Amino acid sequence: QVQLVESGGGLVQAGASLRLSCTASGRTFSTYSMGWFRQTPGKEREFVAGTSQSGVFRTYADSVKGRFTISRDNAKNTVYLQMSSLKPEDTAAYYCAANDRLTRSSQEYDYWGQGTQVTVSS
Repeated sequence: QVQLVESGGGLVQAGASLRLSCTASGRTFSTYSMGWFRQTPGKEREFVAGTSQSGVFRTYADSVKGRFTISRDNAKNTVYLQMSSLKPEDTAAYYCAANDRLTRSSQEYDYWGQGTQVTVSS
């Protein structure tokens, strides 16, 4: 098993940048593909970005492509989501998740963090 803890959320103005972190403990972090998802009240959890175990392969939702960057540091058991040019529509609770393979489907992820809130004001 793996335990995930997100941090770095907050309240920012539109156009600002923010970096989220997700630190893992438990089973070897480098054996997991990692994903970032977000969710707003009343809506389904939405895929944002994902990275393979090595970090070589990355994939993004169209809505964040070119603005968000996912990266990982396996030595620190941490995955990051660098968010730039933030928009009010990026406001959501952001979750990191771990899975044996890289996928955009939230249903396939086995482990989840508790989430961190990002609020972007206009």
